[in-house]
Amino acid sequence: MNPFLALSAPGWPEILFILLIILVLFGAKRLPELARGFGQSLNEFKKAREDFDREVKKTVATLDPKEAPDKEQHKPS
Repeated sequence: MNPFLALSAPGWPEILFILLIILVLFGAKRLPELARGFGQSLNEFKKAREDFDREVKKTVATLDPKEAPDKEQHKPS
């Protein structure tokens, strides 16, 4: 038996069981509020990731490749 099988992604029965437990714990009135908060946090995470990617690309674009020492020039004759 493969020990990594227990670490695989959950299937539909597991997801439905988890949703049922959440429904019992929080109640039907709080579920839309929780889903809205989860969606907002995902949007904030996506914006932060895009900002990070933009900053990295901007930094890479500002680097001048001519400033890096060329290995051919420092070769002893």
